[in-house]
Amino acid sequence: NNILLVANQRAYDIMTIPYQVEKNIDTLKLCEVFDLSISDFIKKTKLSKRYSRYKPSIFIKGLTKKNFANIQENLHLFQGFYAQPKYIREYATENGGGVFGYIGKANNKFLKNNPEYNQSDMMGVSGVEKMYESYLKGKKGVDRKIVDVFGRVQGKYKDGQYDTLSVAGDDITLTIDIELQKYAEEIMRGKRGSIVALEPSSGEILCLVSSPTYNPSFFLGKQRGTNFRKLFLDPGKPLYNRSISASYPPGSIFKLINALIALQEDNITPATQVRCNLGWNYKNILKIGCHKHSSPLNLRQSIAQSCNAYFCETFKKVVKSKKTSAEGLNHWRNHVMSFGLNQIFNNDFYSENAGFIPGAEYYNEIYGARRWAYSTCISLGIGQDAILMTPIQMANIAVIIANQGYYKTPHIIKKINQSMDTINKKFSKKNYCSIEKRHFKPVIYGMQTAVEGKYGTAKSAYLDGLKICGKTGTAQNPHGEDHSIFIGFAPKNNPKIAIAVYVENGGWGSDMAAPIGSLCLEKYIYRDVTRVKLNDIIKNRKIEY
Repeated sequence: NNILLVANQRAYDIMTIPYQVEKNIDTLKLCEVFDLSISDFIKKTKLSKRYSRYKPSIFIKGLTKKNFANIQENLHLFQGFYAQPKYIREYATENGGGVFGYIGKANNKFLKNNPEYNQSDMMGVSGVEKMYESYLKGKKGVDRKIVDVFGRVQGKYKDGQYDTLSVAGDDITLTIDIELQKYAEEIMRGKRGSIVALEPSSGEILCLVSSPTYNPSFFLGKQRGTNFRKLFLDPGKPLYNRSISASYPPGSIFKLINALIALQEDNITPATQVRCNLGWNYKNILKIGCHKHSSPLNLRQSIAQSCNAYFCETFKKVVKSKKTSAEGLNHWRNHVMSFGLNQIFNNDFYSENAGFIPGAEYYNEIYGARRWAYSTCISLGIGQDAILMTPIQMANIAVIIANQGYYKTPHIIKKINQSMDTINKKFSKKNYCSIEKRHFKPVIYGMQTAVEGKYGTAKSAYLDGLKICGKTGTAQNPHGEDHSIFIGFAPKNNPKIAIAVYVENGGWGSDMAAPIGSLCLEKYIYRDVTRVKLNDIIKNRKIEY
């Protein structure tokens, strides 16, 4: 939205040349001006002498203009010390830390593979800073000087004939809507999990929230090291980007995929009904429980009320449609993978997790070939067992359903230097899943009913005047409260936004994730949130971990 998020500000390194430093220097005065302890002064002095007595080295790094002001007035008092200007990042927002990432000093491994850098250079460590380092870094200028045997400067080499000017790095425009990002981070405060919102028509990432998160300015200035240690040791893992790296069981949102596969394979029709007696039963040996609801239900009703029996039976039909369970499960898996699962998107992120979709080989290793059947892995029908997905993959499922069969690779870069050429070539291709377009309408109708219907599990996402299509999920968690999940898109026709919300230990999908998703949809589409009471209730709900 043409709002400046990250820029550069002028900063200063205090440099020292040890041989020029006076022997009778006023150490106490220097420490007062430089805001150093005596022990720090001694340590820094030893390091600079160890590096070289004649070459300049950094004594104090990265002073902001504000911190440099007092030093500047007194710097002339200390021979052998001078200021060297540089540029450091400046953030216009306290949000988006996990998106922007941060920069740090180039390490030995990086230097070995990138000889154009030296040990004093900074490099992108995470986020956009890392993925677009080659665009952001620009080119160094070179200033060649003649030095004597002690390294003392004697003048320019050939009057500066071989000196070159530096070239600024490129400007990058992100797809992030910072107002939505800010709101989503606020509503997730006190909770662990993720919110990912995508624009269905383009694949642009509108918000990418991993909670807890951090203020990007924490990695600036003298407190950088202290702040990093705090974040690194924080049990909530704010440096871990859950939105692209965390693998979660998807729970009932996965029923949408199973419905589409069964429709494609003619295993069911929208009118197919399945009876539910508080769950799905296999020969009185195995039972998958379900909540109380009317029975039997058709496809629309089963999506709206999230009937476990319906989708266990549906999964059974898909797997049993082939000669062997192994063949049937692998055929099912091929369909599932066409939704962009069990793989990374290969977009502009560096630490994506592929998630996991099990096939016959997985169960062969556990039980042995031909020693398992559909009943062994029946909970795949309701998004449990070994299935794992990342929040960005979940949001992309909502995109595929909103687009009725395709997605464009989710990405976070909109323009580079006002040009979209790089972006268009890489991210404009439509990726189609294996399901025909005609099968999406009954599933979308079920998602609409889940929000608007009397018995819909996503009723807490309802917003008067906006057609929201959604699906809740509740993933079992052996280590505590279940995880709360919601995916959806709005409006139903010509969708503008698709979203996935995952709240760890948040309970039922309808309790936490659905209202959060709905509030974010409202924020993006109307630029404001009118449901003040719901907003306050959800924001104030904190979860103990």
